[in-house]
Amino acid sequence: MGKPYKLTKHTISRHVRALCQQCDRMAYALDVAGMPPARDRKEGFCTLLRIIIDQQISVHAGRAIWAKLENRLGNITASRVLGVREHTLRSCGLSVQKIRYARELAMAIRSGDLDLAELYKLDDERAVAQLTRVKGIGAWTAEIYLMFAMGRPDIMPAGDLALQISAQNLMGLKERPSIKELRGIAIRWAPYRTAAAIMLWQFYRKMPLK
Repeated sequence: MGKPYKLTKHTISRHVRALCQQCDRMAYALDVAGMPPARDRKEGFCTLLRIIIDQQISVHAGRAIWAKLENRLGNITASRVLGVREHTLRSCGLSVQKIRYARELAMAIRSGDLDLAELYKLDDERAVAQLTRVKGIGAWTAEIYLMFAMGRPDIMPAGDLALQISAQNLMGLKERPSIKELRGIAIRWAPYRTAAAIMLWQFYRKMPLK
């Protein structure tokens, strides 16, 4: 099996259909939930910062905070985040911890300690390791960036609670799988694990109630 193309809005349906050909449960998820929308994001500091902001809060809350940041900062860059007072960031809805993480990321980008362009030279595992060197970037944040900003086709963010619940329902498991267990389950979905994760999120929204 050859390596699949980068996952984008132009290739997502191809990835999903290839995934469904090799897994009946994913074919069922597609029948129930339909083809998922693309989630392409631009590469760079802004996208990575937004993923950090979105950690452990609702989609609505994340959008509201980002809108306030854009209103107060204008062009959101590493220099702008480092140049404004903490009070300004707090007024946009960022917690003290998220402000610290935002500034850690901004410092890493501005100093060159984190060069996002260099990630293209690394495989998935090493790219995650490079990103998670920055305080505030855990495995989930790194994996989401690789999936949606870089279009990496074979990523499974197994620490995502919604994915665990969706996989439990889809696979008929008695208990919600752990991170390790979900990674094991996802082996069958290689080399389309990004498409599998997107399908699990889609199925989560529409899965039959038990």
